[in-house]
Amino acid sequence: MEYTQEMKNRLRRIEGQIRGILRMLEEKQDCKDVVTQLSASRAAIDRAIGVIVGTNLEHCLREQMENGDYSDRDLVKEAVQLLVKSR
Repeated sequence: MEYTQEMKNRLRRIEGQIRGILRMLEEKQDCKDVVTQLSASRAAIDRAIGVIVGTNLEHCLREQMENGDYSDRDLVKEAVQLLVKSR
């Protein structure tokens, strides 16, 4: 699978969020604000996982359909397991 620039940019934004949280810790900011930012980062990571798994699933299904193979339902099951595992 090829990872798109959008996916990479999404992860760079998350990286920036994490750096910001580290800065907040160094500045001894309020716990509530730190936890809020951590929660936002976790949500962004969850969305990134969804985009990557969904894009990969779509790519694999299209590839199978182009090859005339409609029998493999394990792909969907595997994608769902990846999403569940990420939580």
